[in-house]
Amino acid sequence: MAWRIGVDIGGTFTDFALQNEETGELVIGKRLTTPRDPSIAALEGVNDLLRRQGIGLADVSQVLHGTTLASNLIVERKGPKTGLIVTRGFGDLLEIRRQKRWDLFDLSVDKPKPLVPRWLVFEVNERLAYDGSVVTPLDEAEVREVTGELVKQGVTSVGSCLLHSYRNPEHEIAVARIIEDEAPGLLVSLSSEVSPVWREYERASTTAANAYVMTAVRDYLRRMDRQLKEGGYEGDLFIMQSSGGLALAGIMEKFPVRMLESGPAAGALAAGFYGDLVNQRDLICFDMGGTTAKACVIQQGNPATKGELEVDKIGLKPGSGITMTVPSIDMIEVGAGGGSIARVGLGVVSVGPDSAGAEPGPVCYGLGGTEPTVTDADLVLGYLNPDYFAGGSMKLDREGAFKAVEEKIARPLGISVTEAAWGIHQVVNLNMENATRAVTLEQGHDPRMFTFIAFGGAGPAHGARLAKSLKCPRVLFPASAGVASAIGLLVAQVRFDLARTTHLLLDDAGVLETINAIYADLETEAAQLLRESRAEGDFGMVRSADMRYSGQGAEVTTPLPAGKPDANQFMPLKLAFHEAYQRGYGYSNPDDLIEGITWRLAAYATTPRPRPERFGKSVAGVAEAVKETRQVYFPEHKGYVDCDTYDRYKLFPGAVVSGPAVIEERESTVVILPQDTATVDDWGNLMVSLEIP
Repeated sequence: MAWRIGVDIGGTFTDFALQNEETGELVIGKRLTTPRDPSIAALEGVNDLLRRQGIGLADVSQVLHGTTLASNLIVERKGPKTGLIVTRGFGDLLEIRRQKRWDLFDLSVDKPKPLVPRWLVFEVNERLAYDGSVVTPLDEAEVREVTGELVKQGVTSVGSCLLHSYRNPEHEIAVARIIEDEAPGLLVSLSSEVSPVWREYERASTTAANAYVMTAVRDYLRRMDRQLKEGGYEGDLFIMQSSGGLALAGIMEKFPVRMLESGPAAGALAAGFYGDLVNQRDLICFDMGGTTAKACVIQQGNPATKGELEVDKIGLKPGSGITMTVPSIDMIEVGAGGGSIARVGLGVVSVGPDSAGAEPGPVCYGLGGTEPTVTDADLVLGYLNPDYFAGGSMKLDREGAFKAVEEKIARPLGISVTEAAWGIHQVVNLNMENATRAVTLEQGHDPRMFTFIAFGGAGPAHGARLAKSLKCPRVLFPASAGVASAIGLLVAQVRFDLARTTHLLLDDAGVLETINAIYADLETEAAQLLRESRAEGDFGMVRSADMRYSGQGAEVTTPLPAGKPDANQFMPLKLAFHEAYQRGYGYSNPDDLIEGITWRLAAYATTPRPRPERFGKSVAGVAEAVKETRQVYFPEHKGYVDCDTYDRYKLFPGAVVSGPAVIEERESTVVILPQDTATVDDWGNLMVSLEIP
């Protein structure tokens, strides 16, 4: 029997999901991440899971991996020395960015620090026109001099972003060739390969980020692959991309910028999978782990996507981070996890964005943490079982958590420990509510029309109250919610997102022939990538384009009609843009000319999704699933009340649990609020009907 395993490395925990391809049997695990080398926890967890099943790596057909390594390098600025080669006169690209300030009312606001410092940005003589024609030939002797200086400065990776190279990569290819001749060990990222689209700053930023993380990602992926092979694994290592598609580790070594939101993307796929399972295809996806919380919208079973990604944003301010032209699932991420640290400042409680992480972790972990966190507060409030955290593999120190909340929060504010703990819980919920509103109400989505799905290690403890604040009518707590991102890896498909910028006026003569030629090239390249990834199943291709009304400065990504555009499909192509524009802005102008700017293709392998096992048909009553009754805090009851705690594995399809209640499983804890009702479905998922005031 063949097995597939998903491994998702988060900031605090590493999650595992092992599934039998024939029977659907699912085995899951969770352990603390090892920040000094994330592969240690990953490989130890894999081997532990396999031992529990009595199998080895030789029995595994696929290892699927999601990791925050690349994004952490950028956020923490821990990448190695990186250089950038640009056209003469464009050396300040990363410093200047865009004219727009991300906070117009803060006179002291500054732009984020570039990944490549100005002194490691080198200008060379060359120039291409907007159509790719050569204006000034590349000065190859100057490139050789620059290469020598890069080596002298100890640079390990370099990016090349030459003007208009997306239309003609000739000069960048020459740069790569020269660097290979002069310094064979120097890694090279070309903008014409990493980001072959227009807008100079975004293209340079994407290329610089790719170069910045390339060395560490390459070393990490090769180490993982080598250790798996030494353990007997005979297959390929697949990596989750920000777009929600899988790719071979070898391809990700060259384009590591595409895996910045690797883990969160897998979580969104898991949400869509569970939504399909219970026939709830319009979802607000909420993933709260130990370090961050993520939110996105899923419509008709598919997460919303976008052509840009912004990393290391300050708060929720668009434009405050580093922008990259990387296809990604449209989600928002905030520093609000179980390990988020609570502090008192100016007489109020603040939570996050910094986290205690896995080392030293929350105070209650007993690993040296001294600052109170969300997990400590939840333990004080009775939501967590100190003897059954992570399935009992970790014992939590409730007394230590109580003292930390008392000393650092309650005493400075002159309030009780319970009030302080509840304040921490409320503040982190408010932070996450603001983030969720940013991807729903601010984008025209009414939360009352969606089902809220909460997962991640901490998500089920906060999900019901957060959903209620948004007035969602119901919340879904999937089975194995604590490792949902690892399960998302198992349902993902091999996918590649390609794009080319060619400015076309749709009414120009010969435009359809040009569009067909662009997509013929893109589809050939995509098919080659899929074949190189040894993707199984049929290949699917989905077209879209960034379009705008003539003269505008920004585009709307527009789904294009299926099939090869011809004279009969010319009008549907225009209508698709008018409809997309109407959805985004509330109006359209059917009489205006339309420009197509960037032509996009999503190519994927249509492999069937695995089906989970059905939940056991136990005849036991709900009362037999009660583990204990303990004191749990609910403001609706103005304090602690005796609350039944249920063993999730002893509940059965059709079982109904009325709140207040706590339902425990190995990787997470579900809190059911007073007046709410949870029902167990055939797969062990909990659907909770919320009492909306």
